Order: sequence, then C-alpha cells, then structure tokens
Amino acid sequence: MRVLVTGGAGYIGSVVSARLLAEGHQVVIVDDLSTGHADAVPKAAEFHQLSIAALDPVLGDWAIDAVIHFAAKSLVGESVDEPAQYWRNNVVGTVALLDSLRAHGVPRIVFSSSAATYGHSDQQPIREDTPARPGNPYGASKLAIDLALADYARAYGLAATSLRYFNVAGALIDAAGDSYGERHATETHLIPNALRAAAGQGPALSLFGTDYPTPDGTCVRDYIHVRDLADAHLLALRAGVPGEHQIVNLGSGAGSSVREVLATVGDVTGRQVPVNEAARRAGDPPVLVASNEYAASLLGWRPTLDLTAMITDAWRFEQRGR
Repeated sequence: MRVLVTGGAGYIGSVVSARLLAEGHQVVIVDDLSTGHADAVPKAAEFHQLSIAALDPVLGDWAIDAVIHFAAKSLVGESVDEPAQYWRNNVVGTVALLDSLRAHGVPRIVFSSSAATYGHSDQQPIREDTPARPGNPYGASKLAIDLALADYARAYGLAATSLRYFNVAGALIDAAGDSYGERHATETHLIPNALRAAAGQGPALSLFGTDYPTPDGTCVRDYIHVRDLADAHLLALRAGVPGEHQIVNLGSGAGSSVREVLATVGDVTGRQVPVNEAARRAGDPPVLVASNEYAASLLGWRPTLDLTAMITDAWRFEQRGR
C-alpha cells in the first residue's frame, strides 16, 4: 500500500514508517516538525513538512491507500495548562484531516489513541469496554477523536481502528544501522529518564511514592516495546473493515513496578540509577495494566519483547548519541 504517516518524524511515527518500508509499502510522511526531527524520517520515505490541517490541496496528488495518524501534542501537564492547544491541534486538526481523506476517497485509517482515554480505572486489567473517563485534556482529546472516527466510519464507510497504547519504550535499529528512538525536548517517560540518570547525563530520578498497595510499594505500569507496537499498526492496516470503527488496547498484559524498571536499567547498563524518593503525585493510580486479548483475537497480535529488551534497545539508542 501507499501509506500516509502523519507525525512520522516523531518517536513512534518514525519506527512505524521504518517498519512499513521494510515490509515493502510506500510511505509518505507529513510532519510540521514542531516536536519531530527531520533526521528521524527514514531515507526511503517521501517527506513533506506540512500541518495535517493543510493537506486538502495536495492529498489528491499522492494517491494514498491508507493513513496512520500520529500527529498530536502529547504532554499531559501541558494539556492541563494549555488545553486550547490540545483541542485545536489534536481535535480540530484531526477533523480537518478526516474531511480531506473523505474528499479524496482514502478508505482506511489507523489512529494513535491512548490509554489516557480510560483515566484512573479501578478495573484491572483494562479492557476495551472499560468506561472511558479521561482525567486531563490530552486524554479527552484522544477520546474525542475516537468518537469522531466512529461517526465517520458509520456515516461515510471509513475503515477506522483506534489503537490505545499503554507505556511505550525501546528503540529500533534496522538492518542498515539506522536508529529510531525517543528524544523528546521535554522527556516525561520513566525509562529514558532512568537511563540518562544512570549515565550521569540527567538529574537523579524522582521516585514518586513508595507506599502504594503493590508488592514493592511503587506504581505498576504496563510497558510495550515500540517494535511490537509497530507490528500492531501493520496488522491493523489489513484488519480494518469499511464502515466499522474498532478500538484495540496495546499492552503486554502484565505490569512492572517502578523499582523493577530501575533494577532492570541497572542490570542492562551496569550502573545504579540515582534516586530521590518523594511523596506520591496526586492522581497517580497504583496499577495500570492492559488486557490485550482483543488485540490477539482481532489482529492476531501478541507482544514478543520483554522489559529487558525494551531497556537494552533504548540504552543502545542513547549510547549512539540519540
């Protein structure tokens, strides 16, 4: 297929683009580079520096078969402080994209949704029928797009799949030696921050809460390797059904505590992660774990790479100078 990847200069978008190319697809990447990196675009991809709201005049010339939509603002704290940016960029921009797809007859879309749509659920593991109660504008913006996709599928025959990720980690280093990994200007994720702390390239890690009702007192989260995540996107492209909208959770189906992550970072790097213990953050639930049974039944997908592989690949990416 000829696939349009929005946000393809970002972390997950670049990995998925590289995997698409490796599988023989043609890839057209659109990214405004507000948070992405031009040098993260795979060499074999066609690249356009554009906003997703500005595609209508050019989309008809590209003969696109499907879209994988990553382009979005994605910082929870920023969304609380500046919600207008999230409604404008994530929701209004995506509706403009959907109208462009409809105008030019693009039949299918895979959307990068989020576990943030569920909010702080007491149901564990979290299934697709768990009530969606987002606790911040970022999660609300993702849920709004999921709802829009359901309406566009029903009314206009779009084949739409929303993939709700849990905690993504790791990196891709392909057969040519090109590497794709996390390098956010504002890094909020545990694993890259722990690796930088272990390497002495960042501050000591703040460990928020050691008295949770979990085996070691720290929060438990569900981590998935970005390569497994990318494979799910390729499967979702083929699984879309015209007129239907599917929501699919992507996670390991198991959890790792913060202390387990830090211990694994120590094992992989041979360096202890410096830690400052701190009080719990308001609103952090003790456990968030996905059910991935629907992904297995609908897509034939199961994760294959464990926490050690995620951290090993992320460390290799860090060692290459990001």
